[in-house]
Amino acid sequence: MRTTIVIDDQLAAEARELGINLSAAARDGLRRAVRRRRAELDRQAYQLQPETEDDAWDDAEAWGQP
Repeated sequence: MRTTIVIDDQLAAEARELGINLSAAARDGLRRAVRRRRAELDRQAYQLQPETEDDAWDDAEAWGQP
């Protein structure tokens, strides 16, 4: 998908001067932002509804034991 973003002229010029591909950098930054936000939302969901032990917990632990 093509989209338009606004980047500070000085920052864009510095990135170009350093040989940084602006599109790749934007994709990488967006990936990181999405990953960070998903982690935040997961953390919030867990805080609202934390996991609790259930009756099957002991059985699951026993699977790894001979």
